[in-house]
Amino acid sequence: MALTRALLVCGIVAGPIYVVVGVVEMLTRTGFDLRRHSLSLLSNGDLGWVNMTLFVAIGVLVLAGAIGMRRALRGGRAGLWAPVLLGVYGLGLIGAGLFTADPAFGFPPGTPADANAVSWHGLLHFVCGGLGFIALIAACFVFARRFAALGQRAWAWYSVVTGALFFAAFFGIAAGSGQGEATVAIVNVVFFVAAVLAWAWLSAVAARLREEIS
Repeated sequence: MALTRALLVCGIVAGPIYVVVGVVEMLTRTGFDLRRHSLSLLSNGDLGWVNMTLFVAIGVLVLAGAIGMRRALRGGRAGLWAPVLLGVYGLGLIGAGLFTADPAFGFPPGTPADANAVSWHGLLHFVCGGLGFIALIAACFVFARRFAALGQRAWAWYSVVTGALFFAAFFGIAAGSGQGEATVAIVNVVFFVAAVLAWAWLSAVAARLREEIS
């Protein structure tokens, strides 16, 4: 059980590390504005390697956490699909780190404000990230069913609300990217907040499972 608890810790710390490092990058990278730019754009420029490394490292931590969940849930409800889906999320993060997003909306500095070219690595970044997000959303609902079956209604609702909010934010950023500046600003900020909430949910669920096997 010691190994399982250690793997679950990886799932607990992944989100906080991502959020803290991401916020530091947002506040220190010249020209970055959350109202106009997604965190993925931070993979460009001289310090782009920091963001790329962050994506890969966090993806590995999520994968480790998924393995821990598989060990903790083996033979129980959600014992297969929840860890598999979170493993896909981890792989998506790794892919998003290996394949950089294309410069856009004036970032990094020197990029034309109307730049919209899509390269092969930019396309793969989008595909990896999109598949990962869909897997995370699905994992929320799989866990919701588990918690509901166990009579843990608060956790079930927490999972449903998290999945629904993140789905709405993901759909919003996909649909609103070509809209006016005000709309883009809203969807970017909302997506970041939803991502923070999703990371908090993942940490909470990993902590919950670690507590159950202690």
